[in-house]
Parts: sequence; structure tokens; C-alpha cells
Amino acid sequence: MKLPEDFKKKYQALLGAQAPAFFESLSGEVQKGFRLNPLKDNYKKVTNSLDEPVEYVTTGYVGEVSGKTLEHQAGYIYSQDLSAMYVGEVVKAKPGEKILDLCAAPGGKSTQIIEKMANRGLLVSNEINKKRALILAENMERTGARNSIVLNEDPATLAQNFKAYFDKIVVDAPCSGEGMFRKDPHAITYWHAIYPAQCAKRQREILTEAVKMLAVGGELIYSTCTFAPEEDEQIISWLLQEYPYFEIVPLQKYTGMDSGIPAWGNDEPTLTGTIRLMPHHFKGEGHFIAKLRDTRPVQVVKTKKNKRKKQNKASLTQEQVALWKEFSANFLKQDLFKVTELQCYGDHLYYYNKNWPDISRLKFMRPGLLLGIFKKKRFEPSYTLALSLSATETDQKLALTYEQWQQYVAGNTVTVTTPHKNGWYLLICDDKPFAFGKVVNGTVKNFFPKGLRFSFE
Repeated sequence: MKLPEDFKKKYQALLGAQAPAFFESLSGEVQKGFRLNPLKDNYKKVTNSLDEPVEYVTTGYVGEVSGKTLEHQAGYIYSQDLSAMYVGEVVKAKPGEKILDLCAAPGGKSTQIIEKMANRGLLVSNEINKKRALILAENMERTGARNSIVLNEDPATLAQNFKAYFDKIVVDAPCSGEGMFRKDPHAITYWHAIYPAQCAKRQREILTEAVKMLAVGGELIYSTCTFAPEEDEQIISWLLQEYPYFEIVPLQKYTGMDSGIPAWGNDEPTLTGTIRLMPHHFKGEGHFIAKLRDTRPVQVVKTKKNKRKKQNKASLTQEQVALWKEFSANFLKQDLFKVTELQCYGDHLYYYNKNWPDISRLKFMRPGLLLGIFKKKRFEPSYTLALSLSATETDQKLALTYEQWQQYVAGNTVTVTTPHKNGWYLLICDDKPFAFGKVVNGTVKNFFPKGLRFSFE
């Protein structure tokens, strides 16, 4: 790997005797990893080998994932770098919390966080770039979570709408990408000597807005995929100076993890509580992780009952209510989604918890869980809803073989070999719900999203 001369001079000076091993590691093999999704029933029932668990992530494993497998398509498994998955782990997300993933695409950390929330609380996943926000929305969809909102906003606009709101905020900041040189050599082409300083300026701007959204007593998790002290220890030093009520929460270190280096910041001793993941010591790619806590005392204030304003264009017509009730009564074993918590944008029906804040003035990709679409006096359930359901939540299910699953995700119809009445079914393969299908006279009509279809030829 041909590294920029300024990069080599910089890290020769910083790392000294460790520099040769560091440079050599950047040309080494990329170690693949993946996580399992505990929101799914029997989530460990996968074809991937689970023989090499990751020490520091309860659902993490070493190994490579194919996107053309049932486990991947149905949201049972997520491919993720071994370093990146520790960021989501140190968040220690809990059911009932309100969490913001501010720079969330492509979604690895968000999927990890929401899987720990057990469909309770709220995760707001935001991405400023619209194309990347679409990828984020697709990845969140596969988790099957019901307590997620995906936004496409800038941090300043978010801060105006979520003042002191979140219990935890994750800022996996846009950075110079030095830690990705091995995984993505293209990152080398846009690196230059002052690039880390330019990125640090942007990181301070993002963090300034993030802090406004953190509730008193909350926690801020900051990470980058760069080695640059300007974007790592120096950013944390700046936060501690700018907001004296923050303290560093020491992170647990596992095999191969290094401490942050105080001398690379402002010599604050507690910087050793941060983590550096260096490729000459650790299997994953380069990363920096820090966790800060707001130490101000939390005051219990009696508040008036939340009277959330109705969101724009969100009310349902009587016909839409009737169509949803008919589908819910015929398909679901219990009333999982109350009519009082349904919103309609155009013809798209969403579940949106009554305790969540108003986002009608924000740009969103997924304003809650997409339940389905109203079409010409009928309701068509969504792919998203299918992935959020357990097989135990409906009697209207149809088991397909692996070969039939392959046909279906490629966009083909499937023939039913045993008698089934016409109507909607949750399609299942190997006990894994993967889509909706509509049986019409012995044929399963294909409703797999066109943009997600793939073949095996």
C-alpha cells in the first residue's frame, strides 16, 4: 500500500518504534465480522459459523456474510467491522431510553442499539446525506424493530426540535478516514496533511449541536474511524474544556485495545479512559471511542401531560380506519398497533407511538414503522411490517421451502401445494418470517419490493 509521505512522517513522529508495525498492518488482511439480531425468534439459528464469538460484543462473531442468504435478507444477521461493533456496545442501550444516532448511515450502530432496546423507547437515526439515508432506512427495516424513526436532517435543525431531549447521543463523526485505509484504499486518495484539521472543525460544529439535544445527566458517545489526534483526543479535550460538566466514562478494554493518549490531547489524565483501536494491535479497522457523561444533577420537574400536536397530513379517514381494522382483526392475533397511534402520509400508513415527539417539520425517511399502503379501497401490508412480526403473532402464515424462498426474492410467484384460502400470508422459511405474499387460487402473488430483489444465477 502506497501511503502519503505526510501521513508516514506524521505517524513516524507520533508512534516512534511502533511505526513500522503500524504501517505494515495497513497492508494486512481485513478481518470480517457480523452480529446476530436478538429481536428475532431463535436468532442463533443461522447457517453462519458461530465458532468464533467476539469477546466484547454478546451478539458478535468473526466471519464473512453473504447478502444473498435467508438470514441476511430476513434481518437475522448484519455484517459489521469488528471495531465498529464495539461503538454500539459501549452505548449500553436499554429498553425505554430515548437515543439519537446523529450520523447513522449505513446503520450498523443503529441496528445494534435498537436490538438492545427490545421495541421500547425511541431511537432516532439521522443521516444528512439523502442517498445514504435511504441505505440507513433499508438496514433499519431489516432489524424488525418497531421503535425507530429515520430522519434526513442537518444537526442544527435537529437541535431546534429536540432540545435537551435524548438520554444518549451517538456521534460517529465524519472524519478523515485514516482507519479505513486498509479496508477502503480509495480513502487514501483524498487524504492530505491538513485534512484531519478540516474534519476536526466540522466535528466541533456537529458536537456543538449534539450537546444541545442531550438531556441533563445524559451520555454522549463519540467515535471516529481515524487515527488523527486532532479528531480524537483533541476533540475530547475540547469538549471537556467547552462543557466543564462533562466527565469521561472509562471504557472497558479487551484484548488488543489501547488507551487514548493524554499527551495527544491536553494532557488530561482521564483521556486514558477512551479507546484507540490500532490495526497493529487489534483485529478490526482503526477506530477511536469515547464516552462522556453530563454530571449536572437531574431535577425532577412535574410536567403537564404531553399533548402532542397532530402531525401534518397524518390523520386517517374513516375508510382507512375501517380497512386497517379489518386487516388487523383478520391477520394479527392481538391488537398490536392501536388506531390512536396510526398516522397516514399520503397513502402510507405508519405506527407512531403517542409519546414520541412531533417530527412533521423535519425531513424524514421513515416516520415510524411502515405498516402498509392503502390502494383502491384495500389495504396492502408492507415488507417492513412482515420483518417486524414474529411467526407467533399471526395464524395467517405460510411456510415455503428454501428453493421457493429463492424464487420469491427473485420476484417470481410460487405455487402452493396444499389448499389455502385466498388472502394475505406471512411467508416463512426455516422458521424465519421474510415477506408478505397473497394467495390467489393456489398461487402466491409476489409482493417482494422490486428494488430489493436478487437472483442466484
